[in-house]
Amino acid sequence: MFMLDNKEKSKEHKKYINSIKSRKRNIKLAQVLIFVLFFGIWEILARTNVIDSFLTSYPSAMWNLFIKYVKDGSLFHHIGISLMENIIGFLGGTILGILVAILLWWSDFISKVLDPYLVVLNSLPKTALAPIIILWVGAGYSGIIVTAISVSLVVTIMNVYSGFKEVDAEKIKMLKTFGATKLQILKKVIIPSSVPAMISSLKINIGLSWVGVIVGEFLVSKAGIGYLIVYGGQVFKLDLVMMSVMILALLAALMYQGVALIEKKYMKWRQ
Repeated sequence: MFMLDNKEKSKEHKKYINSIKSRKRNIKLAQVLIFVLFFGIWEILARTNVIDSFLTSYPSAMWNLFIKYVKDGSLFHHIGISLMENIIGFLGGTILGILVAILLWWSDFISKVLDPYLVVLNSLPKTALAPIIILWVGAGYSGIIVTAISVSLVVTIMNVYSGFKEVDAEKIKMLKTFGATKLQILKKVIIPSSVPAMISSLKINIGLSWVGVIVGEFLVSKAGIGYLIVYGGQVFKLDLVMMSVMILALLAALMYQGVALIEKKYMKWRQ
């Protein structure tokens, strides 16, 4: 009877695992279906002149242009420059934001002094400050990278610092009763407990750093995805504009998946 119960449990467990796998497959299938339908309908509407292909372009035209740029190697040059600027801006904004958040947690005095300034800076449209930043730092890679950092910096500080403040106060009190120093509390409780907040900031910073890079490239760049978008708009080459936007979306999605993979690995390790 006991063996039968175990077999029944095993069957139920397998059924549960299979249902989870089936659900994941259905989600992936639905995502692919939406992707195919979107581009398929777009192509049909453009081919049948329901929409103006001069203004919207269409998938096959973008694909042909993509192949052309791949063959002459210029696309990799533009993508490489934008990726370099984005990765440095992304990492710079994240690391600086975490360091400032640690400083705010460490000193209650500094936290209270800087709090209204952070609120004001967060409410400002950082992209509007891009021309000033580029004038101060200089046109070129440095100006674009600093713009990307500035867009994501304040958001990272506020998100991570909020994560620090939400750590269980009882754990901190317990460590203090055992004579732990502030540095030990930071290393053993605050940072480990705030990893989800940091990962959440990484996800947000992917989009924000791309915003900073593209805005910077709109203003001063001679190469990059932002440059291709501006150039395509100036010469009314909408195929180039739409192709660049699609490449931008793909790169952002890949970076997001990279962060999601880090989060998944961390959750498995934590369990």
